[in-house]
Amino acid sequence: MAVRSPLSRTLLGVAGLLLFLPVVAAEDSRTASQQPRVTIEPRSRRPTEESGPRSANIRVEANLVLIPVTVTDPLNRFVTGLEKEHFRIFEDKVEQTITHFASEDAPLSVGFVFDVSGSMGAKLRKSREAVAQFLKTANPEDEFFLVQFSDRPELVIPFTHEGEEIQNRLTFTQSKGRTALLDAIYLALHEMKRARNPRKALLVISDGGDNSSRYTQSEIKKLVREADVQIYAIGIFEPIYSRGRTAEELAGPSLLSEIAEQTGGRHYPVENVNELPDIAAKIGIELRNQYVLGYSPTNRQKDGKYRRVQVKLIQPKGLPPLRAFWRLGYYAPVE
Repeated sequence: MAVRSPLSRTLLGVAGLLLFLPVVAAEDSRTASQQPRVTIEPRSRRPTEESGPRSANIRVEANLVLIPVTVTDPLNRFVTGLEKEHFRIFEDKVEQTITHFASEDAPLSVGFVFDVSGSMGAKLRKSREAVAQFLKTANPEDEFFLVQFSDRPELVIPFTHEGEEIQNRLTFTQSKGRTALLDAIYLALHEMKRARNPRKALLVISDGGDNSSRYTQSEIKKLVREADVQIYAIGIFEPIYSRGRTAEELAGPSLLSEIAEQTGGRHYPVENVNELPDIAAKIGIELRNQYVLGYSPTNRQKDGKYRRVQVKLIQPKGLPPLRAFWRLGYYAPVE
C-alpha cells in the first residue's frame, strides 16, 4: 500500500473542499430563489428638516393674524361668554373674515421687567408681592423670565416653569442706581424670541421715567410694534402735584401708556403702593379671560408695511355698553 506524504494529503483535502463548494452555493441559490425578496429603501427626510428651523412668527408660516381682545363692562369687569358673532375685525379699514375664534385659557410666556433703581427702595416689598400675586393666576404650562434693571438691564433668570425661582430671586433685590427702562424692555423683547407659547406678555413694574438708556423712545416704540407681545405696565408714580419730580418722571406715565396700548395691553398708574398686588392679580386674570380672533388678511402683499387693526363689538342685548382692548396693528412679513 502506497503511503502518501503530508503534503499530498493536504492537496487532496483542498481539492475535495473545492468540489463541495459549488454544491453548497447551488443549494443556497435555490433556497434563496424560493424566499420572498425584501427591499429596504432609506426614509427620505422631511423638507422641514432640511430647510432649517421653522419661524415662530405664525403670521408668516400660516398667513394667519391672531389678535387677543379683552372685553370689559363700565365697571371694568371682564366680560366672558361672547361668541364670534359679537366681533367684527378690520385691517386698514377693510373688514376681514374671522376664521379663528377662541376664549380658552391658553398657556402664556411672561417676562417680568422689574425696576430696582435707587428710588424703588421703599416700594420693593409691595412690588415683590405684586409679582407673587400675578404668579398665583398662572397655570402649569406657563413659562416666565425675569429682567431686573437700574443703570442697565440684566436677565437674571431665563425662561423657567418654576415661578418660585422668580420670587426667590426677587427676595434678595436691592435698590440702587438710575433707571434704564427702555433698555430693559429691549432686552425683554429679545429674550421673548425664545418663548415656546404663542401667547406672550411682559409685565413692567417701575416707578419712573427713563434716565439711563442707550435706546431712544422712538426705537423702542418701533420695536414694540414689530413684536407680537402684549405689554402691561404698573407705574408707581408720585402725585402729579408733588414737588421735585424730574422731567423723566413726569414723562413716565405717558411713555408707559403709549408702549402698552400699542400692544393691546394696558398701563395702570399707581399712587398707593398697597394697590400693587391687587392690580398685578387683575392683570393675570385679564390675560386668562381674553378672546383670540384670527383671520387671513385679504391684503396678501409681503411688503413689510404696518397694518392697522380695529375691532368692533356687536353689543349683546341686555348688557351695558362694553369696551374692547386689542393690539392696534402689526407689520406685514417681507419676502
